[in-house]
Formats: sequence, structure tokens, C-alpha cells
Amino acid sequence: MTRATKARSEHRSLRSFTDYFYDPKTRGIMLQLIVAVLLVWLVWATVDNTIRNLRAQGIASGFGFLWNTAGFDISQSLVPYTSTDSHGRAFLVGLLNTLLVAVVGIVLATVLGFVIGVARLSRNWLVSTLASVYIETVRNVPPLLMLFAVYFGVLKTLPSPRNSIELPFSSYLNLRGLYVPRPIWGEGIWIVLLALLVGIVAAVWIRRRTEKKRIETGEQGTVLLPVLACVLGLPALAFVLAGSPVTFDVPQLGRFNLKGGLVIMPEFMALVVGLTLYTAAFIAEIVRSGILSVHKGQQEAAAALGLHDGQVMRLVILPQALRVIIPPLTNQYLNLTKNSSLAVAIGYPDLVSVFAGTTLNLTNQAVEVVLMTMGVYLFLSLCTSLFMNWFNARVALVER
Repeated sequence: MTRATKARSEHRSLRSFTDYFYDPKTRGIMLQLIVAVLLVWLVWATVDNTIRNLRAQGIASGFGFLWNTAGFDISQSLVPYTSTDSHGRAFLVGLLNTLLVAVVGIVLATVLGFVIGVARLSRNWLVSTLASVYIETVRNVPPLLMLFAVYFGVLKTLPSPRNSIELPFSSYLNLRGLYVPRPIWGEGIWIVLLALLVGIVAAVWIRRRTEKKRIETGEQGTVLLPVLACVLGLPALAFVLAGSPVTFDVPQLGRFNLKGGLVIMPEFMALVVGLTLYTAAFIAEIVRSGILSVHKGQQEAAAALGLHDGQVMRLVILPQALRVIIPPLTNQYLNLTKNSSLAVAIGYPDLVSVFAGTTLNLTNQAVEVVLMTMGVYLFLSLCTSLFMNWFNARVALVER
């Protein structure tokens, strides 16, 4: 090979390598590999440093503490729990309490937010103004202050149990909480629950059949009475036939205290009410923006067809507004779930208070406790996002 040929060969090799390096796809792969290696090294270095520090301080690592005796009581538990149970059981209690707050808060905040969002668009000046004042006031207040306002400003100012406020349905309200009749389920309750399930399935079938008929023929069928008959009438009939398998333990007002019934602790009420009021203000703005995103001509066309305001909102406006409402609504659901960790400020035994608070202080297993707590909130957020994405795809309008 001559010198000129060899030089041309080296030039082609260098040019080929240069072209290969500057290829966008190749460069992207190389950068991803470099970032992946750096990330693995960073994780390894962090874990190794943490283990070394724990060993130097004489702190054991691992999750064996979950089977040790907790040694503390929890004021509210949805499952049987005593101080002799394990830290793992305490973790479950805190998790269920957090889920209870999140589910109840999401339902109430959604209902209240939709009502206030529609009210802000009302033609009535007073209704619209009150809704606007509520939204602008509440959403500019930190959620922790909202909890303090409800807990210390309202619930802690209630009278003592001796002077309890008597409410309808044999209920009482005082600074120790809300006392309501506690249901005691009998043996035939499964018949009532089965009837309720059948009624819900039948109601969904009737609703879909009526909607399909309306689309095909334009005829507006009656849905309310058949649905109520299925959802309420069928379980009521089963309740009577089963011999009324539910009794109630009614709270009794004694000389100094209340006995019996079911007690809803004030910390739970403050947390749910505070988070509901706070989140509903943001949901109301989301609903308002979603409704305004629908062109006004849609409402005018629906009115020209003879639909009244309720039908226009339910059949025309909301189905189109949901595509704008659902994505930011998901963020508010996630925020409410994470804001439930503020329960530690008012003493409600949620996951953060029970597990990341008491258990951490007793066991000194900071890394494991924090990782488990973070993992729970991550899992709840991912599940909420997956469900809302599914629901968004379910209600999306299909273009024809």
C-alpha cells in the first residue's frame, strides 16, 4: 500500500468515526449510557455511605423492626389494634387512616368544587360574588392555617360533653367529637348488600339503555325513577324480607359524658373539612375554566333545540368540558392526598404521624421508615394518576 493510499484510508476512517459520533441517534445513546453509569455510581455511593455511617453510629439496618412490639396506642384505628401489636400493624393502621382521609376528602372536595365552580358562572350577581370571594380567599390561605382555623377556631370551641349540642338522628356534638349511632350488622346483612349490588348493576344498565335510545331516536326517557327504584327500593325490600338485620347502638347522654355510639374524632373532622375547603377552591376554578372552554354557540344551539339549562349543562357542556377539567383535577387529587400529611400538626394518627413520627422515634430506623413512607405516597399518586388517565380516556369525545 502506497503512502497516499494509506493516508486516504486513514482519512476515510477518521471521517467515518466523526460522522458516527455526530449522528444524533448515536450521540443520544452514548449520552444515555453515560448518564446511566453516573446515576448507578451516585446511588451506590449514597447507599454505601449511608450504611457506613449507620454502622459507625451502632444503628442496625433492615426491616426486622416491623415485627417488634410497637408499645404505643393509636387513637383511631379501622382495624383491631393494641399497644402489644407490631410496628408493621401500626404502619397498616396509619396507612388506612391516610386512605380514609384521602378518599373522603376527594369525594367532598369534588362535589363542593363543582358546585362552587358552576355557581361562579351564575347569572345571579349575589351567588357569583359569594363564589368568587370564597375562591379568592381560601386558595390564598396556606392549607396548614386552614386546618388550624377549623380545629382550634371551631371544633375546640365546642361545649364539653356534659353540654353537648343535640343533633338530629340521636347525634351529639362536643369538643370530643361527633357522636352518631353505630350500626350493628346482623346475619342477614349480606342479602341487603347483594340486593344493593344488583340494584346498582340494574341502574347502570337502565342508564346506558336510555342513553342509547336517546342517541338513536332523540327521545328523552325517564331515568330518575327507575334508577331510584333499583338503588333504593330493591335494598329496602331486601332489608324488610331479611327481618331488619341492622340495629343501632345509640349514644346516650349521661351526667358527665356520652356512652355508646360511634365517635368521629375532632382531628379527623378538622383534617377532612380543612382539606375539602382548601382543595374545593382550586377545583372550582378548574371547573369554571373547563366550562368556559366550550364555545358559547354550543349552549345556544342546545337551547334552540329545546333543552333546559340542566340538560344543556349535563348533556352538552360538561361532556366537552371534561377534557379540559380532568388533567388538572388529577393534580388536585394528588395534592389533597399529600397534604393529608399535615395531620401531624393537629394530632390525627395518619401514616406520617404514626409511622414516620412515633415509630421512627422509637426504633431509630430513619432510612427504612422514610423510604417506606415515601414509597406509600408514590404508590398512591401513581394509582390515582392511572385511574384518572383511564377515566379521561373513558369520557373522551370520539370524533366522527
